[in-house]
This record gives sequence, structure tokens and C-alpha cells, in this order.
Amino acid sequence: MESYLNENFDVKSKHSSEEALEQWRKVCGFVKNPKRRFRFTANLSKRYEAAAMRRTNQEKLRIAVLVSKAAFQFISGVQPSDYVVPEEVKAAGFQLCADELGSIVEGHDVKKLKFHGGVDGIAEKLSTSTTNGLTSDTGLLNKRQEVYGINKFAEAEAKGFLVFVWEALQDMTLMILGVCAFVSLIVGIAMEGWPKGAHDGLGIVASILLVVFVTATSDYRQSLQFKDLDKEKKKITIQVTRNACRQKMSIYDLLPGDIVHLNIGEQVPADGLFVSGFSVLIDESSLTGESEPVMVNADNPFMLSGTKLQDGSCKMIVATVGMRTQWGKLMATLSEGGDDETPLQVKLNGVATIIGKVGLFFAVVTFAVLVQGLFVSKLQEGTIWSWSGDEALKMLEFFAVAVTIVVVAVPEGLPLAVTLSLAFAMKKMMNDKALVRHLAACETMGSATSICSDKTGTLTTNHMTVVKSCICMGVNEVGNDNKASFCSEIPESAVKLLLQSIFTNTGGEIVINKDGKREILGTPTETALLEFGLSLGGDSQAERQASKLIKVEPFNSTKKRMGVVLELPKGGLRAHTKGASEIVLAGCDKVINSNGEVVPLDEESINHLNATINQFANESLRTLCLAYMELENGFSPNNALPVSGYTCIGIVGIKDPVRTGVKESVATCRSAGITVRMVTGDNINTAKAIARECGILTDDGIAIEGPDFREKSQEEMFTLIPKIQVMARSSPMDKHTLVKQLRTTFDEVVAVTGDGTNDAPALHEADIGLAMGIAGTEVAKESADVIILDDNFSTIVTVAKWGRSVYINIQKFVQFQLTVNIVALIVNFSSACLTGSAPLTAVQLLWVNMIMDTLGALALATEPPTDELMKRSPVGKKGNFISNVMWRNILGQSFYQFMVIWYLQAKGKAMFILDGPDSNLILNTLIFNSFVFCQVFNEISSRNMEEINVFKGILDNYVFVVVLSSTAVFQVIIIEFLGTFASTTPLTCSQWFLSVFIGFLGMPIAAVLKTIPV
Repeated sequence: MESYLNENFDVKSKHSSEEALEQWRKVCGFVKNPKRRFRFTANLSKRYEAAAMRRTNQEKLRIAVLVSKAAFQFISGVQPSDYVVPEEVKAAGFQLCADELGSIVEGHDVKKLKFHGGVDGIAEKLSTSTTNGLTSDTGLLNKRQEVYGINKFAEAEAKGFLVFVWEALQDMTLMILGVCAFVSLIVGIAMEGWPKGAHDGLGIVASILLVVFVTATSDYRQSLQFKDLDKEKKKITIQVTRNACRQKMSIYDLLPGDIVHLNIGEQVPADGLFVSGFSVLIDESSLTGESEPVMVNADNPFMLSGTKLQDGSCKMIVATVGMRTQWGKLMATLSEGGDDETPLQVKLNGVATIIGKVGLFFAVVTFAVLVQGLFVSKLQEGTIWSWSGDEALKMLEFFAVAVTIVVVAVPEGLPLAVTLSLAFAMKKMMNDKALVRHLAACETMGSATSICSDKTGTLTTNHMTVVKSCICMGVNEVGNDNKASFCSEIPESAVKLLLQSIFTNTGGEIVINKDGKREILGTPTETALLEFGLSLGGDSQAERQASKLIKVEPFNSTKKRMGVVLELPKGGLRAHTKGASEIVLAGCDKVINSNGEVVPLDEESINHLNATINQFANESLRTLCLAYMELENGFSPNNALPVSGYTCIGIVGIKDPVRTGVKESVATCRSAGITVRMVTGDNINTAKAIARECGILTDDGIAIEGPDFREKSQEEMFTLIPKIQVMARSSPMDKHTLVKQLRTTFDEVVAVTGDGTNDAPALHEADIGLAMGIAGTEVAKESADVIILDDNFSTIVTVAKWGRSVYINIQKFVQFQLTVNIVALIVNFSSACLTGSAPLTAVQLLWVNMIMDTLGALALATEPPTDELMKRSPVGKKGNFISNVMWRNILGQSFYQFMVIWYLQAKGKAMFILDGPDSNLILNTLIFNSFVFCQVFNEISSRNMEEINVFKGILDNYVFVVVLSSTAVFQVIIIEFLGTFASTTPLTCSQWFLSVFIGFLGMPIAAVLKTIPV
């Protein structure tokens, strides 16, 4: 079976080809209810539509850019446009309609832009200010929304409960049974009158309706869970200026005229125009498929929704929103494309297909044997050409039994149990601060053998403060109580340079928020430095206004530094740089000494500074070096900043404490067979100190720097990688290489954390990409499979635990369902062949089907995870889904159930001293009751596939208790009160006791089976 599944039903957990997704659908063959079976699979036709739309966008943009370039060359004086402002737009107080704005931005129309007075003219016509943004007057905002629309794309309406009922009714076998019930009603009433003749038909109808409503309720609840998760996925906030205040706002609240602040790694939230900024490179691949980044500046100010900032930072004015943008239209189509199906969903579709074919064969043979028995008896009686109503009903009953065997035999619920379990896990993980973006990540995380984690913010708290510094060659503690003495020890000229460096060479910003309080925006590192500058008495606004910014090179993890060029108030240019201490220090040839003088950087000074860096790093401090350079030969903004010739101002040590609980989480991973590696851009000594504190770096582990790692040959990597526990000063490509080697050479299942734009390749390459919810950029989140909302390593361990829980829950359910399938098939088939009648009727089989399908999935697929799960080895890539342990339990339990039911059928009458006209009915009721209670107790035994104690934690899962209790109660009702519909009769106390005892006996047998080694 495994080889067949691997050949035809094997898809990857990520980036499966369209061919692979098409292939398994074709192999599926016999499907009872395609609408339900394929509900949670990708809609490939919608995907092809989205790909075609991308190609169209690419062509449109290419033509628009060419036209705008040509127009730019020939514009001398712009001809008057024939544009007339619509009356309703004028009445609302604006001078531009949405269509005109759309044609300017989407069409890259330079001519129209110039006619409307450029970006400032557009701002004026939109009644906004490029410095203060929109006013927050609700009435005016509502008016703007009416004219220009909202920033949301059209989505398919959520399905109501009745739609799920209708879809559940699409089951082909239930339709056939419905027809049988209808015929049975007509024939029965014609022969025996109302109501006696209607019992059989009404019984089947009631069973069908019960199955349909229980199925629809389960599916509807699932869809609501996915809906909640979708809402969470779409929560994206952005920095906006409104009422002259910087504030965080949902991208869905944006309106034309809003002033948006964008940084590297963020997504452009609406179509707009560039107002100001530096080094802006836009990646338009998500919209057009074009991988070459586009430079955006005052000459090419067009910014399209859905594209991402690959580099730089800027301010943008929103022009068009929502469905008026190409991104809105593309997203509306893409949202209908759905998520890729997960490997387990596909594998279980395969299992359902195999068993379905077997079931269909048995159903046909059973029907043939039953009909043949009837024909033989009629031949012997010589009545082959005369048929009574009873015989016609009998024929119909045979057909109904055959169809019901197909209902029971085709485990349609298997693939849906995966979705149910995943939906349940995703909802619970959301409460545990993990947002799953792709379904497959849930189950893949359960197989993870290696986690490559960032240091900053994941293992540490990300609450940074400057605690030590080495300014003007002197090492000082930085604390609230010694700020005055700190400043008095440093020459005034050096303090001025330090403050200028902190406040101008920064990616952060000090703003006044809505409450009128000062707020520092930016990364924790930037925030720590700005707080340090403020504590020294610095004035951010004054420093920024005193000099003019000529060029900004934002920080990125490849260069590990950032820099600016300033035009000083008294003339002259100065460059400031800051970044990784060793890298910036290597570019310095001078230093400011204790007297505030600039002196050459001699060997003694270099040794002193390097010793200081190592000392800070060994104390688990993050170190940054600040330096400057007078640009006496001038500077062109088109050139890159110099990398050498700087004067070192000083080094700061930033404390970022290790998160509580990380050490325990790392130990949990180790006991679970998961290797944790730290991959960081920090100094190697800082990385080692923190790794030891977290329990990641052990005595036999290796810490290596990125530049050394990338020089290694393939052979060296083969021996080195298993021992690597820390990689410091790593570039994004080092992380990508490590992940690729672990996945391909060592066949590991790798989870990787990332927060920056440059982490996207590693997140994409990994089996599970984990992006940080707080520190992560939009690009990182887009490439990730799971977003860790609290940026905490302990949450990653929780995700692994839930992943294992999903995998094992589905295994439990498969074990339970296959046991019922096998027994129901063999009992009805063998009985039909040997006695000429089936002991379980259509109504009874429908009830059994519901126990094992919808209710069984609810009970077993929603078990919460236990700590025991993290004491096993991971499954990895090699494990068979239906393991030997499962086959042992399935075959052992099936054998017991079959033998018991067969014995009851053969010797039951003698055993219970049954005689008289009702003896067959009582015996069949006993068989049905024993069979159902065998499933009830087998469900309990299936809670743990290897341990004998299956009651541990049973009361923690209220769903399991409710399902089990409901099944037992409803079984009593069926036997005692619904006999006329279900072909049963009330049983005596001793008969009840024996049938329940037969079911219970399955539990000690299951316990004995678990002691057999496999």
C-alpha cells in the first residue's frame, strides 16, 4: 500500500508542482461526494486564471513604462488635458476622481501627472497634506470612502449552514439510498398500508437525514474556524501620518490621500505616488512575475499595491485602493485558488481510493450472492416468473445493503479528518500565539528534526538597552544614576559627534503619538540607541534639522551596517556609519582619543578596541561600532558610501536578556530528538555566550562564523554540519546554504526562523518557515508558513508539539476507521455468502458509518497534545504513515471482532436460548449492538496506539467524552425505542450486559496486542 501511495499520492509539503496536484486527482477514481472530498484542496482553474492575470499585468506594466519613458523624453510643455471633474467628486470637495487617479498610477502616466501639478498637485486635489496627512474627522473620512472606495478586495461570500447541508446531500451513495427508500415506501405502503409499510423506507430516510445534518454541522464548524484564521492572517498594520501624528493603522483603513511610511521589507498597501525617501528598490514579482527590482524616485514615483520594498525607505501618498488596483483584482482571484492540499490529505485520499475500490468489489459480490440465493430458492419453488411484493422488497433490501456496504467501505472521512484535526490545531495554536498560514506546516512541524533559530528577539526578549560603552577609548557603565558623570568624562566635541551620529544615522524615529506622548519607532536596536541619545540630553529634532540628508543606505543583513551622508550647516559633507563592530572597525583608520582629538588608529588602540568588543560580547552584550568621516572631496548621491577611511567614535554594548523559559524549551527539543541551532548576524562571542545560557551550545558542539562556513568544501561540510550549534556573523545566504544542506545531504526536516527581508530565501527553502510576528517584515511573513506572534522560541516548541499531536491524532483515527471498515465488510460479505442474508441492515450500517466517520473524527482527531509527545523521536521524512504498530492493532482488533460476531451468528441462538418467530430479529439486534459497542470501546483503545493506559487525560478532552456518551445513549434509543425503523427489538438486561461486555473485552485484547513487538 505504501509504495502505491508514494507513487500516486505523493505531494510535497511546500511548492508542489501543478502536475503533481493534477495527478492524484485523476487517480482518485471512485469518489462518493466530490464536493465534500475536494472542498479543502486547491482550485487549480482559479490558479491558472491568476497566473494569466499576472502575465497580463506584466505586459501592461512593460508597455506603460515604455510609454512613460517616451513621454518623459518629449514633454516640454504639457498640453491641456480634456479631464473634467465629475460633479459628485466636486460636491464631496475633491478635484480628482478614482478612475483618473488609477489611470495615472497604473498607467505610469507622466503626462497626466505633470498636468495635475505633480505629486504636490495631486495631494492638493485630494484635499490632503504631504506633511500632516488627512484629518481624522469621521464625516470627511466617510465622504472620501464613498467617492474612492475601501482598501479591501472582493471575497467569495461565506457559505451558510444550508449550503453545507446541500453539499452533504451530493453524496452519490446517499442519493441511491434515497431512491431505494422512496421505492421501498411506495411498495411497502401499497402492500401493507400506512404506517406499517412505511417503516423501512422512513428508517432509511431518517438515517440519511441524520448523517447529512451531523456531517454538515461538523463541516460548517470547520469552515468557521478557517474563517477566523483567515481574518487573523489579514491583520497587517502600517505607519501612517494623520492629523500630523504618526500612528499604526490597519492597511484596510487606508484611503486615497493618506500618507504612508514604508521601510525595507514592507508591502505597498495601495497604489500610490512616492513623496520622499532614499534608495527605494521595489520588487514587483508578486504582481507581475518580473524578478528585476524597480528603482522608485521623484522621476519614477509610481508605486503599485502588493509590491514590496526590497531596499530603502520612503513616504508615499495613497492614490487608489481595493478593487480599483490590479493587486485587488489579483487577490480576489487568488483567494479562490485555495491552499495547497497537505501531504497527509493526499495520502489519505489514496487510502480512501484503495479501500473504496475494495469496498465496491465486495458490495457487487455481496449483491450478486444475495440475489443468486433468492433466484435459486425461486427456481427450486418453480416461481421464477411470478414475483410478489415481498420478494421485490427483498431485492430492494439487497440492493440497499450493497450500497450501504459502499457507504461504510469508502472512508470518505479520512481526508476530511486531516482537515478537521488541522483546523482544530490551528485554532488552538492561535491561542498559543502561533498563526499558521499554510495548512501543511501543521503536520510537517510534527516531523521536524532540526530548528535553526535567530537569536535576537526569538531566544532573547528584544527589549534592548545600552548598558556599556567605549567612547573616546574609555569604557563606561551606562546607567540612569551616572548619566551626568558619563557626559563629564567625555569631551564636548565627542558628545556632539556621538549625538549627531545617533540621531541622524538611524532607521528609527522619535514622534509624538495621538496621546501627545513621545514615542520611539523603529527596531529594538535603534530604539535602544535613540534612548541612549536622549538620556545624554540630545534633541532629535534639532539634530535632524541642523543638517540636510544627502543619502541614506539602510541597514541590511548582508552589509551588516547602515550609513548616511549629511550636508553640515557650515558647509562640507560628513558620512556616518554604524553596524557590526568588527566590520565597521576594520574600515576605520583613526579614532577619537580621551582628549577629543582625532588620532591615527595604531596597533595598541586596535587591540584595546578589539579586547573591549570581546569583553562586551562575552558578557552577552550586542556590540555596535559608530564611526564618521569628513568627505572633503565631495560626494555624489548616486555613489555608494565609502567602506574605509572612517574615524571611530566608539563602541556601545546593548543588553538583550534571554527570554524566560528558553532554556527549558531547548531541553524539551533535545529530549524530543530535535536539534536546535542558533544562526545569528551577531558577534561570535556574544552568540556563544547567549547559546550557552540557552543550553544550545554544548561541550561537543561547534560555533562557526559565516565567512568561514561559506569557504568550506562539500566534504568538509559533510563532517562539520552535524556538529554546528552556533553560526555567527552569518549572511542570509549562509542560512540558506545551511538549511539546504540539512534538507538534501542529511535528509532532515528543517524549521527556520526569520524576520528580515533577506531571510525570505531561507524561509522559502525550509520545510517550515517561521516568521516573527513583531520584528518580522511583511516579506518574511509572506515567505513563512507559520507566524510566531510573540517572537518567542517557546512558542516554536508549542508548534512542534501541536504538529506531532496532529500527526498522531490522524493516525489514531485511521487505525480506528480501518478496523470498522474491515470488520463491516467481512461480516456482511461472509454472512451474505454463507447464510444468504446480511446481519447488518442499511439503517444500521448508516449509523455505524456515522460513528466511525464524522463522530470518530471529532473524538479522535481533536485530542489535545501531551508532554509525552515531546519525549519521542521525530518521524522525519522516512516514516510510513500507516505504521507496523497500526497494522498490528488493526488486524488484531478486526480478527477479534470478526470472530465474536461470526460466533454469535453461528451459535448465538443456542447461546441465548432463542427460539420462536422473533429469534432472528433478536439475534441480529444482539450482533448489531455488540458490533457498535466493540467500536465504542475500540475508540477508547485507539486513544493511545502503544501504551496500555488509554484513560490518561481522557476527561481533558470534553469532545471525546461527549461523542462517546452520545453514541452510547443514542445506541440505547435505537435498540429500545426505534426498532420499527432500525430493524431492532428491545433486549433483556442479560442480553444488554453481554453485548456491552463483548465490546469491553476488546480493550484487554487491545492491551495484550500492544505488548507484541513489531
